[in-house]
This record gives sequence, C-alpha cells and structure tokens, in this order.
Amino acid sequence: MLIKSGDNVQVMTGADRGTTSRVIRVDRAAGKALVEGVNRVYKHVRRSQKHPQGGRLSKEMPVNVSNLAFVCDSCSKPTRLGARFTDAGVKERFCKKCGASAGEIAPAKAAHAKK
Repeated sequence: MLIKSGDNVQVMTGADRGTTSRVIRVDRAAGKALVEGVNRVYKHVRRSQKHPQGGRLSKEMPVNVSNLAFVCDSCSKPTRLGARFTDAGVKERFCKKCGASAGEIAPAKAAHAKK
C-alpha cells in the first residue's frame, strides 16, 4: 500500500466519486484510509457531560484504499503509484503517468545502489 497520510487523493467510486481531498489516517491492516470530508455519516449521541447538547454528530468513516487514486503534485492527475530504487539506493514512490517522485519509502541501502 503506497498511499500515506497527508497525500492528496481522488475518490474513484461511491457517493463521493470525483472528490479530491487529503488523507488523514491510514489503517494498513484493514486496507482503509480516512479521507477528509469523504464518506460522512451521522452518529447519534446521547446527552452527556462530553456532549451536553446530544443529537447527531457528523463524522468521517474509512474508505477502502482500492477506491482511491493518488493525485500527483507535478501533473495534477489521479494516477497509480509505483516503487523504484534511485541511483543512490533509496526506495521511492513515483507517479506512473509522468514519472515524478512522490517521496521516499525507505532509506538508502548499499545493495540497491548503482555502481
């Protein structure tokens, strides 16, 4: 899973299809991501000291990562991400459309450095 928190993503399916927003949190075990302003539901809360008013609370629910597409910063299009090693041996994410780097995944290793 190459999507990280803080990435800009576009929702590909569902009621919020076409919405572009930022990833808040990623749950790797469940394969889901919490996206800002997407998949909002109402949670009915009883009056308490924490919620003295009570009523309906609107909150975001996680979306399956397969329904999200990374939006590249350089070409600003929704795209898939790939992983590659640079000449220095650093593993990085990259845009499959334009080939631009999308950040590091792992630090440099001598075994993957080109000589």
